[in-house]
Amino acid sequence: MRKIFSGVTAVALAFVVFVCAMAEAAPPKVYMTKDISAAGLISVYNALESRAEGKNVAVKISTGERGGHNFLDPNLIKGLVQSVKGTIVECNTAYNGARAGTDSHMEVAREHGFTAIAKVDIQDAEGSIGLPVKNGKYFKENLVGSHFKNYDYYVVISHFKGHAMAGFGGAVKNISIGIASAKGKARIHSGGKSDTNPWGGDQTAFLESMAEAGKSVVDSLGGRILYISVMNRLSVDCDCDSSPAEPDMHDIGILASLDPVALDKACVDLVYSAPDGKSLIERMESRSGAHTLEHGEKIGLGSQRYELVKIDK
Repeated sequence: MRKIFSGVTAVALAFVVFVCAMAEAAPPKVYMTKDISAAGLISVYNALESRAEGKNVAVKISTGERGGHNFLDPNLIKGLVQSVKGTIVECNTAYNGARAGTDSHMEVAREHGFTAIAKVDIQDAEGSIGLPVKNGKYFKENLVGSHFKNYDYYVVISHFKGHAMAGFGGAVKNISIGIASAKGKARIHSGGKSDTNPWGGDQTAFLESMAEAGKSVVDSLGGRILYISVMNRLSVDCDCDSSPAEPDMHDIGILASLDPVALDKACVDLVYSAPDGKSLIERMESRSGAHTLEHGEKIGLGSQRYELVKIDK
């Protein structure tokens, strides 16, 4: 009888281990629609397993540099922003431009139509606070705007596109450089060497610093964050460029996930599979952009494995 009981126990334990292993192996879901519209944006948001909760919801976007024209259309995001009663949040830039100071940054936000759809908060208008960077290779604190802590939940809406230094900009860039204060941006760009000069840093250190800064944001929020990326106006240049190149590839869709690495990887893979993605692929590869996701996966920011779920009927 004892042997039978032991055998049953062993089988039960083996089954539990198997189920746990299967659960751990299940890749994060990335939801996709080809409908690049306000309704499409809300559809991918509704497909997620999480909803923005709390009294104060931050919607992190890029307001776009003055002179640029590829940033997200306020009319595209208006419905979702207002449905979650969100405040659009941004931080000032670390380079000389129209968004380097709070007053001029707010003026750009007005010019680009964002103040017409929601309240806009420049989070480092009153300085920076530090978020711990666990086991950071380049710095122990990630500097974000002091208003970061005022929000219960973050909805991160990114415009996926190329980037002159990172190769591409998506969810990970938006929660790292995007949420970093002006000083924090310089710290990330320089790989921890300067809080005032963002230029001339080591490329690998920069890419890995982005992933580690992003991880500090995710750790601090404890799951109170979700990610949406819009794949339109796919220029090789970032929205921080005041004179970006015109896109030479077709629009793809809107994707959403609870995993920023999986979301970025899905976007990258869609560019690679596009027949007209050559220019953006060259930009990503020439800057070793994939390394940000490799390091992000290594430190536990997210997974490069994912399940793409197409929600269009």
